[in-house]
Amino acid sequence: MSKFKIGHGFDIHPLVEGRPCIIGGVHIPFDKGLQGHSDADALLHAICDALIGAMGLGDIGQLFPDNDQKYKDINSRILLQDVYKKMEELKYTVSNIDATIICEAPKILKFSNQMKVNISSDLMCSVDDINIKAKTMEKLGAIGRGEGIAVEVVCLIKTTSQAR
Repeated sequence: MSKFKIGHGFDIHPLVEGRPCIIGGVHIPFDKGLQGHSDADALLHAICDALIGAMGLGDIGQLFPDNDQKYKDINSRILLQDVYKKMEELKYTVSNIDATIICEAPKILKFSNQMKVNISSDLMCSVDDINIKAKTMEKLGAIGRGEGIAVEVVCLIKTTSQAR
């Protein structure tokens, strides 16, 4: 019998000049990129956080601390793949992931299919199990002024009766 668990993830990073804009493992042509210890992929960080939370393993900062130099400028797809390994160990699989990227720019829609392909590949699930939406802040607040990008994610994972 399967057991289901829900997770919620959130991440936010400032947009700065001189960094590549990487979201969902996709390099997006844009004049600014996300600042952070790793590649600052806010979408993948929020997904990791949601999955880690659903498994009851704390949060992304506990598994991948930003004061550890081995994670400096790391490709966040590697972090997501490491989260998947933990899921495998604990006998969890993705049921679905629903993500909302919140930014004024860049425009996300034409990149969202490749993001879904990357995520489903890293989590060994169907592309149909991943949903990505983009919303603006209607020019309100720091995100509305184009100062950063935030992401919220909910996930549902399932396991078999052999899991912990």
